[in-house]
Amino acid sequence: MTERVGARELLRRVLDGGEWESWDAPPAEVAAPGSAYAAELAAARERSGSDEAVVTGAGRLRGRRVAFVVSEFRFLAGSIGLATADRIVAAVERATAEGLPLLAAPSSGGTRMQEGTAAFVQMARIAAAVMAHRAAGLPYLVYLRHPTTGGVFASWGSLGHVTAAEPGALIGFLGPRVYEGLYGEPFPEGVQVAENLAAKGLVDAVVGIDDLADVASTALKVLCARPSATVADAYSGQAAKPDETAGDTAWESIERSRRADRPGVRELLRHGAADVTPLSGTGQGEAEPGLLLALARFGAEPCVLVGQDRRGQRTGHPLGPAGLRVARRGMGLAAELGLPLVTVVDTPGAVLSAEAEEGGLAGEIARCLADLITLAAPTLCLLLGEGTGGAALALLPADRVLVARHAWLSPLPPEGASVIVHRTPDRAGEMAAAQGVRSAELLRNGLADELVDERPDAADEPEAFCRRAAAAVERHLHGLTPGGPAARQARYRH
Repeated sequence: MTERVGARELLRRVLDGGEWESWDAPPAEVAAPGSAYAAELAAARERSGSDEAVVTGAGRLRGRRVAFVVSEFRFLAGSIGLATADRIVAAVERATAEGLPLLAAPSSGGTRMQEGTAAFVQMARIAAAVMAHRAAGLPYLVYLRHPTTGGVFASWGSLGHVTAAEPGALIGFLGPRVYEGLYGEPFPEGVQVAENLAAKGLVDAVVGIDDLADVASTALKVLCARPSATVADAYSGQAAKPDETAGDTAWESIERSRRADRPGVRELLRHGAADVTPLSGTGQGEAEPGLLLALARFGAEPCVLVGQDRRGQRTGHPLGPAGLRVARRGMGLAAELGLPLVTVVDTPGAVLSAEAEEGGLAGEIARCLADLITLAAPTLCLLLGEGTGGAALALLPADRVLVARHAWLSPLPPEGASVIVHRTPDRAGEMAAAQGVRSAELLRNGLADELVDERPDAADEPEAFCRRAAAAVERHLHGLTPGGPAARQARYRH
């Protein structure tokens, strides 16, 4: 059964020591004295122990000072009136002025019907304050509680950098009671439920109240971190010598990269990263198992990571346009928060289907390329394994490119290239050699900057390889600055 707790109980269970500093000023009087609405407000104060439908202030979350806006559902179903909006906007603006991350925990039926249109349009005002907070590069975390519906969900409840939801919570734009009253039938079951929204990529995680502090703190360790300002000494600007990758043919590397037990982006995070917060989907109703989006730290270096997941792609979820839209969400997060972006290329190629064509696959590849080339954040690409076609190219342009010994990059699977040139897939190895797909050629041609060694094969030493790759990522992120479009495209000039 869904747990419903009041604002103060939530704060007691989430903030250090259950303590906080209130930012709440007495609300303005909005009801005419002696009116029915004035009586409702008085009863709500008595019943809830709160003077309005939100509680705001600041406290410490695992030692970090944070601001908060928490709904009190027992006060007129957490509805937003003029005085409520004043309180929310004041808290958001103060959080921005003080440079604090902001935790919002709505639980609301929407705007206050007793105040009509004047209350309804406050959602735009609250959204503007939230976006100013985000524009200042400050994290905004949202925890959707049971229930969150209407204008609250359609404004400040849906603008988080990271969004979690209470288990079993009712979350939706249209209140089910309103739907049934209008249409004479109940809203379909299982749609407006936290777990379904997470599966659809609308929220990032379903988190119990007692786990919220740990989840939020882990995310803030990355979101509030600042990349190193000093330029690393470890990178000389010279690519590894091509003969360092000698010994395997292009086809041998391709076969090694296709081993089922080869480590991928999940193993890289498990063995080489810390403070990992997985994010789910686009936030706009699309999820993609073939693409992993996460906040993470490699050593001391924070980043947003966008990685092609070999496991997801090889278990029925080849990369499609939705996955590239998830990637673009990560690019936007990195730019807005001033964090480096790490892309991990490891794909047998994009999905080939009518649905992908109609879903705008080519356009999404183009938009990924455009976003990466122009991104105002430092970018690093790790070519980890297979690098086939447009799906690989979409995550390739970066300020720094690392390549695993047996990783490769090709416009098509070598078998496909062989069919085009030789009318048979049987000369794939010959085509791979002729096209210069392996790490040696990528380094020699300036398409990659440094080799991540395999000794002799990542699949035979997965933990050691992942730690080595993670160390290279950390080293290159240290002091990395955005190169800009001209620098990023310069490596492709011949």
